[in-house]
Formats: sequence, structure tokens, C-alpha cells
Amino acid sequence: MIDLTTRSSQKELLDADDIPFKDIQQNMKELNNINTWLGGHAITIGAVKKLLGADETISICEIGCGGGDNLRALEKWCKKNNISASFIGIDIKEGCIEFAKKQYPGMNAKWIVSDYEKINFNTQTPDIVFSSLFCHHFKEENLISTLHWMKNNCKKGFFINDLERNVLAYYAIKLLTVLFSKSYLVKNDAPLSVARGFKKKEWRQIFKLANLNSYTLQWKWAFRHLILYNNGN
Repeated sequence: MIDLTTRSSQKELLDADDIPFKDIQQNMKELNNINTWLGGHAITIGAVKKLLGADETISICEIGCGGGDNLRALEKWCKKNNISASFIGIDIKEGCIEFAKKQYPGMNAKWIVSDYEKINFNTQTPDIVFSSLFCHHFKEENLISTLHWMKNNCKKGFFINDLERNVLAYYAIKLLTVLFSKSYLVKNDAPLSVARGFKKKEWRQIFKLANLNSYTLQWKWAFRHLILYNNGN
């Protein structure tokens, strides 16, 4: 049995720079299915609802947006609830952004190929910034600057939707991907993502080191953490 006492430092295949576009496409499609079936999108929508309040107009930015499926799920929810929304998707991989544009050409979205930390919104600061299945790609010390960037680049607040490092989750997703996945990226990276995830106490330590206190940390099904920071605006 795998020992998940500490985080894995093994790099995911998707972090490489030479992944063929067709393989990224298959990976993004299957990640969307995983987020749909296992409640990832529902967690993201719930976090936006908490930060939205009574407003009927909202701008939302996702860093590490991949193929844009999280923003598409949010767009559907906003339309259903008569909320006027605009979106920004940022990803360092050009292939991911191209796939997002191809999938969702009619969205009120701006798609940006960039390292998110290089983005300056000027007067167009979004209301909400979030990441989903993104933070586990980084070392703990790198996340302190990530948290500061998210705080400084949102009006209302930010949230993180990411995986809990858990043995049951590791073997469950490993089995599911062996049975149902057609993507070698998903088969390799999905269980590895769990092994690179964080425990609650580790998130608390990261936020403490970042000197950010106004946040909530909740465990969510299936083996996720939702960390929500309210900017007080």
C-alpha cells in the first residue's frame, strides 16, 4: 500500500512541455467528466454562490483553467439564475487555451496564455479568482505567493478547490481510470494528483505563513478541500 504520509514530489506528465495537442484534448475531456461525476463543478459553483451574495453581475477568473470546463459550468449556472457574468481563463499552456476556445466559442470569456503571476488587470480586476485542481502542482513555499496574488487580484474573494491526499481516494481514482479512461495522461496523473494533494493541517500552515486569516476550510465529497477567502468587499 502506498505511503501518503508526505506529499509526492513526482511531476505529473501534463506538466511537461511536449505533450501532443490530441492527448491534451482527451485529457481535458476526461477531467471534465471527472469533475462532473465526482462533484468538482458543484463545489466550484457553491463557492461562487457564497462570494456572490445578492449581486446579479459578476466577473470570475480561473488560474490554471485547462480546457475551460469549470468556467463553462459556472456560465451555465449563471444563465440559469439570471446572473450577468463575464469570465477570464488563464493557463500557461497554449494547447489548453486553444482547446478552451474550440470547445466554448460563444462564451463571454477572455482566454489568456500566460503565467498567471505575470497578469496585471489594472482597472479590470475580477470579482472572484479561483483555482481548481491547480495548487497541488506546486511546492508549499510557492503557494504563498499564489495566495497573495489571488488576494490582490480579486474584489470579493478567492477560493481553492483541490484534492485531499488520502489513500482511499488514491486507489479509488486509480481503479476508476484503469476501468474507464482512454487517456494515458489521466491514468498516470489522476492518482498522482491525489498523492500530491494536501492535508488540512498543511493548508492551515500555508495560510499561516502567508499571513492570511480570513478564510474557511471545508472537506468536500469526493476527497476535496474547499478553501474560501473573503476580501470583505
